Amino acid sequence: MNYFNQATIDTFLPCKTPKAWVDKALNSIDILLLDHAHCEKKAASAAISFMYRKSTEHPELLLRMSKIAREELVHFEQVLGILKKRNIEYRLLSESRYVKELKKHVRTSEEGRLVDTLIIGAFIEARSCERFGAIAPFLDEELEKFYLGLLASEQRHFTIYLKFAQQFATEDIEHHIKRFATVEKHLIESPDAEFRFHSGV
Repeated sequence: MNYFNQATIDTFLPCKTPKAWVDKALNSIDILLLDHAHCEKKAASAAISFMYRKSTEHPELLLRMSKIAREELVHFEQVLGILKKRNIEYRLLSESRYVKELKKHVRTSEEGRLVDTLIIGAFIEARSCERFGAIAPFLDEELEKFYLGLLASEQRHFTIYLKFAQQFATEDIEHHIKRFATVEKHLIESPDAEFRFHSGV
């Protein structure tokens, strides 16, 4: 299956968000918003880090990641505005296991590390998009409108990460996508110690 050409969330992700996560999220709006803010900041940082990799050989990567970083920072600022409006104090949260566990499966070769990190980026963006859509109908009007408004950008970022993963690989990446899909499915469907935007149930 050519994921890059299809570039659809439903065909890429190995499972849907469990209802148990949605139920927990609706009872943990403060944590949901706080962790969402942290996710946007980390996403901007990740995009910036890619600007220093392959940038001289591939100016398109430099430009695309610059645009993603700016978009993620705008989203970060928007979430900060929502937190302030709702009198939720911005504070640090412990990281979820999601990204840490995915990174444990990154290959150590130069190409493998780059391609796998891009694939992880695609999973993060795809899962974020899917979760925005899953929870939006159950939120208040302000948050529903905000989350639905993020769907297009998350879909676009997912497509960009996947495109570059295929572009920088000297082999078809389907096998590696399936490797990470197996891990991602376990992380989403298995019990988690704490609730976060990308946590399990």
